[in-house]
Amino acid sequence: MLNPNLKLNEKMFSDDAQKKATRDGFGEGLVELGNSNPDVVVLTADLSDSTRTDKFAKEHPERFFEVGVAEQNMAAIAAGLAEAGKVAFISSYATFSPGKNWETIRTTAVYNKANVKIAGHHSGVMTGPDGATHQATEDIAITRCWPDIQIYIPCDNIEGKKATIASTKIDTAVYLRFTRDKSIVLTTDETPFEVGKIQNFWISDNPQVTIFATGYLLYQALLAAKQLDDEGIQVIVANVSTIKPLDVEGVLSLTRKTQAVVTVEDHQVMGGLGGAIAECLAKHRPLPMEFVGLQDTFAESGTPEELLAKYKMDAPAIKEAVKKVINRKG
Repeated sequence: MLNPNLKLNEKMFSDDAQKKATRDGFGEGLVELGNSNPDVVVLTADLSDSTRTDKFAKEHPERFFEVGVAEQNMAAIAAGLAEAGKVAFISSYATFSPGKNWETIRTTAVYNKANVKIAGHHSGVMTGPDGATHQATEDIAITRCWPDIQIYIPCDNIEGKKATIASTKIDTAVYLRFTRDKSIVLTTDETPFEVGKIQNFWISDNPQVTIFATGYLLYQALLAAKQLDDEGIQVIVANVSTIKPLDVEGVLSLTRKTQAVVTVEDHQVMGGLGGAIAECLAKHRPLPMEFVGLQDTFAESGTPEELLAKYKMDAPAIKEAVKKVINRKG
């Protein structure tokens, strides 16, 4: 069942469940930060509407910078502003930032421990009809390898706002990952959010598998858990909203009883959430594990629903992975 201690949205499984894009939470968070902190500045690469930075631009035009289609320049300018004492947010599609400007972010922001927040939008196959060129499915991998970076992936718009605000609590680089299309609202304003902590969203008396999910696909994992429960298979579903630093104690605690793991992400299975969990378990407690995500391929164009089904990243695929890992652990 849903964890009552987290004050989650109890209507998430209903037909009329509320949907909002995680990027909407980013826009709301920026406005709130701009109102409370005069040092917050925002830069975008010709995508203010798509990345929801337009709201900040209207409220604080003197602290908003439209750099045009120049993602490398945007990163370098932001690093300079950060060195001058500003909290600099840069915003674009994730394939372009941190994709196209990876080296510039690495050298000017991350290496120098500059206070730059990288907001990567239109991540994963959720980007849908725009196709592989705009579906960022490698961005966690290419940022997770940077020293000292922190990576937050909100599960809904409410957590998106909380993650955006929380990113300013540290003075070094943070990568924030957002999706374009609307997704189910899973949390409420009362749901706690803490950087670096895994939260157990679905609890069971006798769980056989721990499912670690990140981003909007957490809903598919919860849906699978609900259906599995009806079949007599109990699981745990954990929300991993912080990929780095990974909550090692949380991973070990939630796998101690189940002794089997499934990871779920809208990203390549190599280098993302699955890779982070696998590295943790290989070091501390090797366990049978299955990976739900993009399996070493680019995705086609299509609706998000079509793509999740085709590439086996939806609830039926998660259920299949759970049953497979149960058989593997004997």
